[in-house]
Amino acid sequence: MSDRQASRVVVIGLGRFGSSVALELMSQGTEVMAIESDPALVQRHADDLTHAVVADSTDAEVMRQLGVDEFQRAVVGIGTNLEASILTTAVLADFGVPTIWAKAISHEHRRILERIGAHHVVLPEHEMGERVAHMVTGRMLDYIEFEDDYAMVKLRPPREAIGHPLGKSKLRAKYGVTVVGVKRAGEGFTYATADTVVEHGDVVIVAGKTADVERLADQV
Repeated sequence: MSDRQASRVVVIGLGRFGSSVALELMSQGTEVMAIESDPALVQRHADDLTHAVVADSTDAEVMRQLGVDEFQRAVVGIGTNLEASILTTAVLADFGVPTIWAKAISHEHRRILERIGAHHVVLPEHEMGERVAHMVTGRMLDYIEFEDDYAMVKLRPPREAIGHPLGKSKLRAKYGVTVVGVKRAGEGFTYATADTVVEHGDVVIVAGKTADVERLADQV
């Protein structure tokens, strides 16, 4: 396998999700080969990607002829066609592609993709829905949840933390969370330390178990 092949990513499916991933990878300087069954989508993105081809991604022999079996990283962006999504992921797993990302449209779909070999599965609509729901209440300015019930949130500091060094505010002991960054108006984010004093108008980045950060957000 060449170094050039190893550094590229194959993106399968050029719908909204797949094309967004492919274009962002290109903007970061990563070469992208895109595979899509719809000629119109391939034509739309052909000038923006390293290589775009019309092909049946569920056909292992076609995929092998395209050299997909030599890629180290693959993204399956197929959503609504569950059969194509599952079969394509299975082909990549059979090839032994080391890192397979796949889009799912339901928790059941995700479980199937994980069982057949996808290493990372995302549910874009579900995850964005959760994120927006946490922000709609106004308690949080941003919300990102990770695996194992762990979250990172951006919010205004609770009253009990204002005017005191973080080491003395006891937020960690009381809520089980860690303040990892602070942003003052007109300034950029800085790493938080035990000596950092939080002021009115500041924005803080807090990390911890989802239930713990939500409990802290209730105090804002």
